[in-house]
Amino acid sequence: MTGVKVRDDESFEKALRRFNKFCEKTGILSDIKKHQHFEKPSERRKRKLNAARRKMRKINYYNNR
Repeated sequence: MTGVKVRDDESFEKALRRFNKFCEKTGILSDIKKHQHFEKPSERRKRKLNAARRKMRKINYYNNR
């Protein structure tokens, strides 16, 4: 279970912001979104292939600058 301890002299909004950043950094929200509905194996392959293409395009862009 994830949690953030509120420090002395810290507002609730600031603690909530730290909690949201922590969840984003650990990938909890993306994992929840991923498991909301069933993904067919072909869709999973297609998504991973597109992600790999985006990653290679980004790497090539920065290497060719």
